[in-house]
Amino acid sequence: MAQGKHDETLIGPVRVWYHGSPHRLTVLRAGSTVTPDAQLARVFSHKPTLVSIGDDGTIRHDGSAPGYLYRVAEVVRRADLCPHPCSTMGQGMEWLTTRDLALELIGPTQVLETERLTAGEIAELRRQLGIRSTSSPPLDG
Repeated sequence: MAQGKHDETLIGPVRVWYHGSPHRLTVLRAGSTVTPDAQLARVFSHKPTLVSIGDDGTIRHDGSAPGYLYRVAEVVRRADLCPHPCSTMGQGMEWLTTRDLALELIGPTQVLETERLTAGEIAELRRQLGIRSTSSPPLDG
């Protein structure tokens, strides 16, 4: 390596990447999401439609499925990832894989009651985001 240059093949200081899924996996397919945050990956394993991260870092969501937490079981290089183009998370929290990656199961996950959004919180988040409720009564016609 030339003096004054640094190795840009690895993504910053991140050495462990995580993925959460409701499915048992051994390989993560290209185009899947990974994160350096194990707690966020665990929440994603519950297949939420809404995720809220508080100013204190507390993660709440509306997911209900039990799932699995994985870590990527190989070296991840800069070319293996790209920032998620539609992420609403903080910078660097969601990345898309550009190739298949081997996974190692960390363990099963369960939804914790303390992290569930209430019906009122879900309604308020949907209002703020301009999302119509899927449980609206049918229009008279």
